[in-house]
Amino acid sequence: MSKPTPDVYEQGRGMDAHNKVMREIRAEKDETYDPHEPTRVWIDEDRTPGGVYQSLTIILNTGGCRWARAGGCTMCGYVAESVEGGSVAHEALMDQIRVCLDHEQEQIEAGEADGESGLIKIYTSGSFLDEREVGAETRQAIAETFSDRDRIVVESLPDFVEQEKIEDFTAQGLDTDVAIGLETATDRVRHDCVNKYFDFEDYVEASEHAEAAGAGIKAYLLMKPPFLSESEAIEDMKSSVRRCAEYAHTVSMNPTNVQRYTMVDQLYFRDGYRPPWLWSVAEVLESTADADAIVVSDPVGHGSDRGPHNCGECDDRVQKAIKDFDLRQDPSVFEEVSCECEATWEAVVEREKSFSLPLAR
Repeated sequence: MSKPTPDVYEQGRGMDAHNKVMREIRAEKDETYDPHEPTRVWIDEDRTPGGVYQSLTIILNTGGCRWARAGGCTMCGYVAESVEGGSVAHEALMDQIRVCLDHEQEQIEAGEADGESGLIKIYTSGSFLDEREVGAETRQAIAETFSDRDRIVVESLPDFVEQEKIEDFTAQGLDTDVAIGLETATDRVRHDCVNKYFDFEDYVEASEHAEAAGAGIKAYLLMKPPFLSESEAIEDMKSSVRRCAEYAHTVSMNPTNVQRYTMVDQLYFRDGYRPPWLWSVAEVLESTADADAIVVSDPVGHGSDRGPHNCGECDDRVQKAIKDFDLRQDPSVFEEVSCECEATWEAVVEREKSFSLPLAR
């Protein structure tokens, strides 16, 4: 991987020490990726303000998040999957879209999908609205491609959320949502634990731009970034969900998983980090079920040592309850699952301190 070099946009943002360490870590990556193939594509179900939709999720392979190339967030390794060189041509990006549509058609023909998906979710592991990743021509072509669907979600840092860009989608008659990786409503945690440079007020301003374009906001939060104890992470999420709900119709809480080429991976390797317990995820969802927003969570890598997990015996059951809650928004689903390891989790929540974590693996 070519050595990421911060340009004028990134200078003076985040913590210089974090960025220096993470640039060194990311430089270890040596895989290459085809610019004509998406990073991932899959079909799932999602709850939206318009109801539950079958969703087609697309992760485009772009030149990567510009913030990550400067060093970036402590937990995010997605830039390691990006195309070498910093940019991908319009034709190659549209080839990726065609691959995703072919995948959807194959799933339909195999009986694995119920017709075309009403909800399209497009991510770049960076900012879809950053024209260095996805140019205006490509953005407009993608909007036209999916103009016959019901709803679309595009991901972006707050900096790039502009009314004109979003109107490419709303003008097609698409219900449009902008997904923002806020991570936490607490500026100090976002700056010092996540190494993300913007403030909560920047998120609020982005939500205003989206509203002016007739779009909504989906806020992404990060459960248990490095340097927080289990109890601190739980309380941060509870307060963050409620603050985000004032500006977003959906809040998605993502438990941290340990990705390669990240600071979290370095900490994990040295026994300095444990991903959150699934009981913690359930606790936050149950506690914030009355928030004025749809609150969901999708624990990636659940049950593995590098993903959110409990004892190993109950992980699948708790994960199923979380998915059930996502679709039904009924906190009583968590009353249906229990395990002896809850006592261990409760002890961790009570006793673990950020200066001596993790208390248990």
